[in-house]
Amino acid sequence: MSEEIGLFYGSTTGMTEDVAFQIEKIAQEEHGVTLTPINIIDLDDPNDMFLYTHIILGMPTWNYGEYQDDWEMVVDQIAGTDLNGKTIAMFGLGDAVGYPEYFLDAMGMLAEQLEAQGATFVGEWPADDYKFSASKAIKKNGKLIGLGVDEDSEPEKTTERLQAWLTYVLPLLGAK
Repeated sequence: MSEEIGLFYGSTTGMTEDVAFQIEKIAQEEHGVTLTPINIIDLDDPNDMFLYTHIILGMPTWNYGEYQDDWEMVVDQIAGTDLNGKTIAMFGLGDAVGYPEYFLDAMGMLAEQLEAQGATFVGEWPADDYKFSASKAIKKNGKLIGLGVDEDSEPEKTTERLQAWLTYVLPLLGAK
């Protein structure tokens, strides 16, 4: 592949798509890294995400801790894929005010599945800057498995969070 890192997302309302394109812009302008955001629903085979060794995945949490429709459609299709040797960083969108007991659950659920399939995760993020009551995205060490983005309640923090996270995570994904 011509790019070192694959960037894939699912989006219904466009918020996760917008964040994926912000990631593309920040990676290029601040780090000289070319990423091309791809909606997973546009893939002929969702397992094509795993043609990359280094991958960024983005997903929102819907309703009461559920997958967004695009991810719901592919999660079973990717369940049998051997992900040994794959390094994944995740970002998730959630609403900590409207759904504090389900904040970023989809990210946590997908990470659990992919980890069982052999993937290695990088890009964990401190949870102390968010106000929520529960999340399946919290690791045993108290950090989020990936970056949390709250476009509903804290959109003013998104750019700064993305900049800091990408500075941290891109080298871990092998970006030069």
